[in-house]
Amino acid sequence: MSAKPEQMIHIRGMRSRDVPAVLAIEQVSYGFPWNERIFRDCLRVGYRGWVATDIEDEVIGYGLLSVAVGEAHVLNLCVAPDLRGQGVAAVLLEAMITQAMAERAETMLLEVRPSNRAARRLYKRRGFKRIATRPGYYPSPEGREDALILALDLEL
Repeated sequence: MSAKPEQMIHIRGMRSRDVPAVLAIEQVSYGFPWNERIFRDCLRVGYRGWVATDIEDEVIGYGLLSVAVGEAHVLNLCVAPDLRGQGVAAVLLEAMITQAMAERAETMLLEVRPSNRAARRLYKRRGFKRIATRPGYYPSPEGREDALILALDLEL
């Protein structure tokens, strides 16, 4: 019997030394990626960050979360392109939800592109509901793309 892919994933706090690996995934994943300064600023101001690593401790995904005044906001959640669909994002998302609940957040919010069907499926499976749309939120090759705003109720 072989281990499931999600059983071979280790989640730990993101460290400054992880930023180059995180940035490499970001750059191959998005047409308009965050830059190094944004990631370092997120860590500097105290946003919660995680990395998913494989059995060789290579960074294969990451997530960033802000929590304030009863609300958690998923800032970024991304997995290396060749490892998508193997449960990495779901494991990272659960770590983020657990942290938000530990900090007594009542709601978790995020934005997602309508064109990102895989992410939308992940969030729907986890119970996120669409609450609004931000017109023209994301840059895209065609100009701008809307963001769907999704929310998860964390209250028991």
